[in-house]
Amino acid sequence: MIIAENKKARYNYEIIETIEAGLVLKGSEVKSLRQKKANISDAYATFHKKELMLTNMSIEPYEKSTVFNHETKRPRKLLLHRKEIDKLKGKLAEKGWVLVPLKVYFNQRQKVKVLLGLGKGKKSFDKRHSIKERDIKRDTEREMKRYS
Repeated sequence: MIIAENKKARYNYEIIETIEAGLVLKGSEVKSLRQKKANISDAYATFHKKELMLTNMSIEPYEKSTVFNHETKRPRKLLLHRKEIDKLKGKLAEKGWVLVPLKVYFNQRQKVKVLLGLGKGKKSFDKRHSIKERDIKRDTEREMKRYS
């Protein structure tokens, strides 16, 4: 079940590699995610000490919880193996690389997972090229549908 998706990430960045990571959450955050009250459009992953943190992800407070609710935009720890974290740290040390969340979802075992995309920012002419390819693909699919 997909909770939130960042559609602009693939438009703004050229995604080279994707990584699935777990999230450390509080109970009220999980209940709010079950109601699909999350936004990852401005989120990004950064390193804090030796840990990878998801910053600027917004999860709205759960309506039925008490006064001990969670903060909306607190940094959340991402769960990865040490080798994966070290590999990502090496890539992100280079100029131009970015780690953005592509989607947040529940996996088969009902655990919250984040699909992270490792990529580089696109230039404006690359974005225009992406739009052109998408339009050509849409037109060809329309023509194929008309003939069948």
